[in-house]
Amino acid sequence: MTLRFYDTASAEVRDFVPLVPGKVSLYYCGATVQGMPHVGHIRSAIAFDQLTRWLEYRGFRVTVVRNVTDIDDKILAKSEASFHPDFEQEPGAVPEEEWWALAYRYEQEFLKAYDTLGVSRPTYEPRATGHIPEMHALIQQLIDRGHAYPALDGSGDVYFDVRSWNKYGALTRQKIDDMQGAADADPRGKKDPRDFALWKGYKEGEPTTASWVSPWGAGRPGWHLECSAMVTKYLGTEFDIHGGGLDLRFPHHENEMAQSQAAGHGFANFWMHNGMVTYQGEKMSKSVGNTVSPAEMLEIAPPRVVRYYLGQAQYRSVLDYQPTSLQEAAAAVERIDGFVARAVRALSNDGALLFGSDGTVPEAFAAAMDDDLNVPQALAALHDTVRAGNSALTDGDLTATRQALASVTDMLRVLGISEAAQPAVDDQATSALGTLIEAQLAARAEARSKKDWAASDAIRDTLAAAGVLVEDNADGATWSLQRG
Repeated sequence: MTLRFYDTASAEVRDFVPLVPGKVSLYYCGATVQGMPHVGHIRSAIAFDQLTRWLEYRGFRVTVVRNVTDIDDKILAKSEASFHPDFEQEPGAVPEEEWWALAYRYEQEFLKAYDTLGVSRPTYEPRATGHIPEMHALIQQLIDRGHAYPALDGSGDVYFDVRSWNKYGALTRQKIDDMQGAADADPRGKKDPRDFALWKGYKEGEPTTASWVSPWGAGRPGWHLECSAMVTKYLGTEFDIHGGGLDLRFPHHENEMAQSQAAGHGFANFWMHNGMVTYQGEKMSKSVGNTVSPAEMLEIAPPRVVRYYLGQAQYRSVLDYQPTSLQEAAAAVERIDGFVARAVRALSNDGALLFGSDGTVPEAFAAAMDDDLNVPQALAALHDTVRAGNSALTDGDLTATRQALASVTDMLRVLGISEAAQPAVDDQATSALGTLIEAQLAARAEARSKKDWAASDAIRDTLAAAGVLVEDNADGATWSLQRG
């Protein structure tokens, strides 16, 4: 077994060897909770959930930290807008909402989306506002080492001096002189327009609840500093993997890496970035009107189908949304579920066969996941196993059927598809439904024996209208519930 992942910093696929044998430390950027989760947030969470699940399957103990940015310019701006007389209501928006209440409300929306789509809870999920002392300590370290300075205009800001760190730009392979100025503060207090804010001094009119006492005056932390302080607090000054969306490489991750390494920290051993989600080949944009949200997807398809779609591409590639995307994902999930339902029924009279499992995935699946999480190839192995399982059912080979079922179950668990939310099932209602369907199938079988094809077809059509899929085979008819 050799795990290999693409490292953005070195721009190559490298063998993954954890810093501590048997353990993996993973930090990936969570939400800035200033609005409802968008599809990019969820795709990123699913990608790193797949990574976590695969590392755990391979026997590693994985510590996952995913932050919540609950203080930020955008959060303050959204809260301020809610106090305006012509505040435009959005779903769930609250007029005259304090920034901290807004942030907490949207944090719950993110958790709901993560849970619905089967994203495992991290080991810990720190909030930026809970780590101000650690941020002060990091800023002081950078000042002491000559890499940061209080603003020259007396504003109370503190900036990172990008020209003091000769590796600045290494993550994205840029030269400082080719970069635009950092737009996080007025440049008049900076030595260089590209210097970015570590601390933002309090400004007249801002809520006093959004500022903290510091050695440089009241204010709040800069966005980039927050992550560096939180990851170091929980995973140490050097850890295995830092992840996030491709859009975070610059300036966020570039600045994180620079300030952390300038403070003397080894920081991330691997940088992993997931690709974007586009809409029919174009970048999603609210102004253009070509966005689709996770909530909108969940109105079209069940959570397992949405999870399948958002997790089906190789994590580094672009995932393009088309009007038929969820239909195609639903068809794939139905094929899997159809086999599972038929296999469970065929094996239900033999508990040893039904529940026996060697706990291993097929070799082709494992090889694909070891190779930089090649999920498309892993899904190909999953569907190959489903086809093999269906053939075993047709042949009456229950041993091969059991093995296929066990492998499919393991693969679904690794991919997180089986963990996505499903409607609650009432056991009594399910039992009653099964009895009624079996009675209808018995009546249909009798009609077919009398060559009463009209009656047979009518029963099948009635069941289909109720969402019950009937399939005829050499051993008689089987049924399954259609998904979606």
